[in-house]
Amino acid sequence: MRRSRGRAFDKSLRGVLCLFCCVIGVGGCAWWGGADKPEWVDGRASHYPPSQYLTGVGQGENRGTAENQAYAAVARIFKAEVAAQAKDWEAYLVTEHQEVARTERRLTIDHVTKVSTDKVLENVSIGDAWYDTRTGVHHALAVVNRSQAETSVMDKVLRLDREVETDVVEARQTTDSLAKVRAFRRAGRNLVLREAYNTDLRVIRSSGQGIPSAYRVGQLSDELAQFLSSNLGVALQISGDHAEPIQRALAQGLVREGLHVAAESGGADAESSEVLVRAMVRLLPIEVQDPNFKYVRWCSDLEIVELATQRVVGAVARGGKEGHLTEREATAKVLRVIQQEFSSDVAQAIAAHIFGEATLPAAVAMPAGCPREASAGKR
Repeated sequence: MRRSRGRAFDKSLRGVLCLFCCVIGVGGCAWWGGADKPEWVDGRASHYPPSQYLTGVGQGENRGTAENQAYAAVARIFKAEVAAQAKDWEAYLVTEHQEVARTERRLTIDHVTKVSTDKVLENVSIGDAWYDTRTGVHHALAVVNRSQAETSVMDKVLRLDREVETDVVEARQTTDSLAKVRAFRRAGRNLVLREAYNTDLRVIRSSGQGIPSAYRVGQLSDELAQFLSSNLGVALQISGDHAEPIQRALAQGLVREGLHVAAESGGADAESSEVLVRAMVRLLPIEVQDPNFKYVRWCSDLEIVELATQRVVGAVARGGKEGHLTEREATAKVLRVIQQEFSSDVAQAIAAHIFGEATLPAAVAMPAGCPREASAGKR
């Protein structure tokens, strides 16, 4: 009731003020949201011609919301174009085509889109704002000066071109397998980002033209995949409790990350591998003060070994515990958890280390995940 009275009062006040404006000869009541609303509210902005500006209009219950919506309207112009190009980059970012991989690929593309678009939005400003008192809606106009934005985005494209060229030269010249893979990976990811910026540049330029690249994402993706399959195989050596299903889960995860995994740890395929992942996994019943549940603890220590030098280049430790009505059921639950952990988080950590996108600690710095004696698992 109080709110409706307030609105009635506002309408009466506007009527009196508009009448006052007319009596004293003030031309119209544009300040109060009358007929003189700006043309850009309806999508026409003659003060910001399309040949020189990109524009976006936003509305909201307050000015801040309207401005944010105007920024978002400009962002959508760029996001739509980047998304249209995304399929050309997906093969590089994630090679597998299962549902999980599609989700990861989509998230990676969304990240690339956000990074490039956020940089473009550094060149956006609010050119005008208007409040319509009749509807109580705020309007805002966001503008991008094409010339200024072009200069900014061109600098980023050219910088990334130099980085890609440096990485490709290193990848093709080095004889170190890990260094080659990491250089190719850097080059590919920088090229994806470069292409996102170049797509933005085509939106910014009235001509719709970007800057041609010396490389294609698919080309670098193919070179990396070929080298991985023929020169950087990963052998697995999992020992301990339930080793076979756990090794199979880890192999599936590494393949999903784009790595070539040897069929058998002791076969000819494994002998030609460059990297060995060896691990000890243990499942240990533990005693707790719980009359209803039985608990099983699991622990694992993994090492990544460069076979040519027998150097340990990284290590991972994982562990946890699960409970159920019987020890057998608790053991089955633990095994499912380990398989999920090894096929996802552990595989991703190993792949990120091999690709140089993250660094795992050295084995000497790792606390032991598994106790030395079975009795250490009791408590």
